[in-house]
Amino acid sequence: MKTINTLRIKGMVCARCMKVVFEELSLLGIEIDSITLDEVSFIGELPANIDAQEVKNTLQKYGFDLLSDKREALVILIKLAVAEAIVKQFESKNTILFSVFLSRELNMDYPMLSAVFSELEEMTLEKYIITQRILKVKDLLLTTGKSLTVISDELGFSSVSHLSRQLKSYTGFDTYHFKNLRKNTAISQS
Repeated sequence: MKTINTLRIKGMVCARCMKVVFEELSLLGIEIDSITLDEVSFIGELPANIDAQEVKNTLQKYGFDLLSDKREALVILIKLAVAEAIVKQFESKNTILFSVFLSRELNMDYPMLSAVFSELEEMTLEKYIITQRILKVKDLLLTTGKSLTVISDELGFSSVSHLSRQLKSYTGFDTYHFKNLRKNTAISQS
């Protein structure tokens, strides 16, 4: 019977990250069983000539790191769940209560999630969620011809004026700035 061990890894955010980690750990002689955005499962023990520090050094060359603290792993799961909630909200065009969504997805009380996040990230979870939503707004303004009204509805903002104020507060620019950037980019590419 084969033994499966795991490494918790910080910094993987996409399939390309998982591919790099898979390739690098395989080069070290680690027989990988499975890989997700926050964890690598491998068969047996680390090869005799490899220690945890060498694995850590290899991962750090590519901007990743080993997690030893369960709270750090929880923060990664929170960030992934926030991203998932934003995508679901955008696709369904239904308002999602992030506190309820995160509690359900991570099976923990929201105040506990918020406290751990704030302690490790030096920003509140609420501010992180707003920042991620504003990044999505900015992306939509730069890449689509959608109005702020449509974007506001798609991302569940309470009103267009609320979204407009938050956009200006977090980026320092208003809607017209991003629309002009999109227009100027489209002109320069034609």
